[in-house]
Amino acid sequence: MKSSKCKLTLLLSTAFFLLSPVFPNVSFAASAQAATCGYVPKQGVNPTYQQINCLLTQAAIKAKIPPEVVKGIATQESGDWKQFDANGKPIISPDGGIGVMQITNQTGYDTNKLKNDVVYNINAGVEIVANMYKRNDLPKIKGMTSNIIENWYFPVMAYNGTKPKNSPIVQATGKKNMNAYQEKVFHHIEEFNFLDSMKLTPIPFLAKDFQYDPQSNENIKFLKTLYTITKPLNASRYSFMKGEAVVTTQSANLRSKPTTDSSSVPIKKQTTLTIAGNFTYDEVSSRHNQFVWYPVKPGNSTKTYYISSSYITKKLNAPSVNTVDDNDKYVTGSKALPGSNVTVKAGTKGIGAAIADAKGSFKLSIPIQKANSSLTIYYVDKTNTQSPAATVKVKDRTAPSAPKINSITSKTKSVTGKAESYSTVKLAVGKKTIGAAKADQKGNVKISIKPQKAGTLIKASATDTSGNTSSITTIKVKK
Repeated sequence: MKSSKCKLTLLLSTAFFLLSPVFPNVSFAASAQAATCGYVPKQGVNPTYQQINCLLTQAAIKAKIPPEVVKGIATQESGDWKQFDANGKPIISPDGGIGVMQITNQTGYDTNKLKNDVVYNINAGVEIVANMYKRNDLPKIKGMTSNIIENWYFPVMAYNGTKPKNSPIVQATGKKNMNAYQEKVFHHIEEFNFLDSMKLTPIPFLAKDFQYDPQSNENIKFLKTLYTITKPLNASRYSFMKGEAVVTTQSANLRSKPTTDSSSVPIKKQTTLTIAGNFTYDEVSSRHNQFVWYPVKPGNSTKTYYISSSYITKKLNAPSVNTVDDNDKYVTGSKALPGSNVTVKAGTKGIGAAIADAKGSFKLSIPIQKANSSLTIYYVDKTNTQSPAATVKVKDRTAPSAPKINSITSKTKSVTGKAESYSTVKLAVGKKTIGAAKADQKGNVKISIKPQKAGTLIKASATDTSGNTSSITTIKVKK
């Protein structure tokens, strides 16, 4: 946490430090935490990469922070998560940042422990960022809770300092500040926790949201403190429970052991799996994986495999969609998650979208669709999880045009005319049907009848393959 003394003054004067800390003492059950991760502390010796992975994960979960966020910070601060250098000396940066979490200028912590106790260092860093989340002077995302990764954008920023250099927008250009500390942390999350298989949703910043002097080191003033985001956000993937159904977010491999060195079985995107137990870490302790492995069972299989947390998300059910016909201007339905984004597609093209209401019902405006065409409808919840799609076939509810019948005389035995392709044309006198036939592909029809008396009124109608009947054409039999 590379901060300045100006930042220290701000932190000490901010009310959030008066709140009860996440860890009453950052040494909380440190020996048990180390034991859980298979780490035996030894002066000057770094834990293995997977032991650090475990220590960061356990501390984050204890503090109710997405482990992805804590690992992203640790990656930005110390790169390879080292507490000690090659000579066994504590790593201290030129500006005084200490250890894995590069803690700088913090009162209330034991400096000697920050240097020599990696568990203490990690827990201290996690406590600091957790307290940043409690600050009431930092912007938040409306309706989002602490398990949503994007909601930690400003606490991550504050971990390094709410200085002009970390403004989300470059004041001079109005462009996104890719050099901001929090942007780098979020990039690490995408790269190492999600393996670049997905992107975090950007917050819709405007230059006018922030006030600061780029030539000064004074803290940024946040003029907007609440952001509304309608696009899907991303929840931490560390909370799946045994027996829970999940689906794959892309094509992936099921492994026989929690490591990429083991044998594999390829599976497709949207494959349903059942969580078979708690997640674990890569069995190759030196491997630089930041994700975890979940034991899973595919389908009705009794065999357990392992899959990276990067490639799974919770399983949702498809929405229920009402009948759609070729006159409808809306698609309606239910059983989407309340507040989720519902989308309807014709082929690969999106033709309508809406937000499900508090009961999960939805109504989407669409262009009128052709009969017998197919539509797919799905929803995406606030954690960027996409439901299976419901498919509906557009019903034909449009009656065909009235048939065109050629002249009929009192000697006609074969009536000809034109009607909708493949429709059935019926001729009737009064309530009695005197003949019927099916039109061909081009709409030509030929109907055999008994000759009718001159002056008889013959009524012709066409019924299409969907059962829609046209209006009537009346023909008077000529002499």
